Amino acid sequence: QVQLVESGGGLVQPGGSLRLSCAASGRIFDISTMAWYRQAPGKQRELVATITHNGSTNYVHSVAGRFTISRDNAKNTVDLQMNSLKPEDTAVYVCNARSVSGVVNYWGRGTQVTVSS
Repeated sequence: QVQLVESGGGLVQPGGSLRLSCAASGRIFDISTMAWYRQAPGKQRELVATITHNGSTNYVHSVAGRFTISRDNAKNTVDLQMNSLKPEDTAVYVCNARSVSGVVNYWGRGTQVTVSS
């Protein structure tokens, strides 16, 4: 099993920044791609950004240019730097790790991000 623990959420004004962090433990050798998802009230879970083991990244169009995903394989962490935040970015942000086989998905419990004045 892989355990994922997120941190860094909170309340921020529009235009502000937050940095989320996710720490992985357990069977870390089984981790391949890592990602951040988010789920707003009444909406389906949305993939925000992904990063492969060698650092290739992808972003959903709505956050491209504002969010940056990064990972430190030595520390088993993945971060999400969020700039120019908008009210529509308000959601629970959840860390995800996919197994090397691609079959198993591991999930954190999530951290709340609220963008409001």
